[in-house]
Amino acid sequence: MFVAPPGYQPVYNPSIPYVGPIYGGLRSGMSVYIQGVIPHEITRFNINLQCGEFEGSDIGFHFNPRFNGWDKVVFNSCQDGQWGSEEKTHHMPFSKGDAFEMVIIINQEGYQVTVNGRDFHMFKHRIPVERVNALQIGGDVSIQTINVIGGCYPGGNLPVMCGQPIYNPPVPYSSMIPGGMSPKKTIEAWCLYQRGMVPLGANRFSINFIVGGSRDIAFHMNPRLREREVVRNSMIGGSWGMEEREISINPFREGEYFDMSIRCGNQRFKVFVNGQHMCDFFHRFQNYNQIDTVELEGDVQISYVHF
Repeated sequence: MFVAPPGYQPVYNPSIPYVGPIYGGLRSGMSVYIQGVIPHEITRFNINLQCGEFEGSDIGFHFNPRFNGWDKVVFNSCQDGQWGSEEKTHHMPFSKGDAFEMVIIINQEGYQVTVNGRDFHMFKHRIPVERVNALQIGGDVSIQTINVIGGCYPGGNLPVMCGQPIYNPPVPYSSMIPGGMSPKKTIEAWCLYQRGMVPLGANRFSINFIVGGSRDIAFHMNPRLREREVVRNSMIGGSWGMEEREISINPFREGEYFDMSIRCGNQRFKVFVNGQHMCDFFHRFQNYNQIDTVELEGDVQISYVHF
């Protein structure tokens, strides 16, 4: 049975107010991904990155959109029960009744906020980021997904995932795999094919793990919406191998998000979707450590890819 490593299992549709841990704490290079909807009847909501899960914890970053006729977003911190000096902007990136994607990127300087793919505000650190170990969300907002991404966890059973995620890349998408492919290396993609709804002309998409020197495809995964199948294969020396089609679940639906993790072991690729094991693909290309490129193409929209 697959159990996602701490910090890599998204939280879906949490009740608000929400408080949850950030396993291992925050540090530079991590980010917090939040997807939600602003209700038509809204006064304000808040997102706090704080130093504990209990009320009264210090708050390293307070994010507070207010809809009161003088719409604004307030940023602040709170230490020893005392609020700091407010930063605010009257540029409101949220609209009543609309969905949003928000990313808080943690870097050496502070918290860089992007909303719907656009840079919004940088809030400089006032409290050491290493103290921040919890996320709190309250107020008038509906949250669909929370995911804490990033960091680097060497050793043990956790995947080694380092560096910044790539957000909203265009498709087709191609990227070198940092350090190449190795056992327990994870590529995680949080995707929606054609945001909201797949058009009638949509058909399929694919994910390919490629040996850059030869362009051999060590692992080809191809969800086919019309056929309601997920085809897996390899192409070595210019020839396709035998297709594999049997799966335990088929989680790919038009207009729906999926959260996918593809892990490489000594014998096989293991594919997990929405926290459930979907299929295995045993290695046909024996020198799998030569895999150095991942490509995504077809009828799919990518929210983020992380190595």
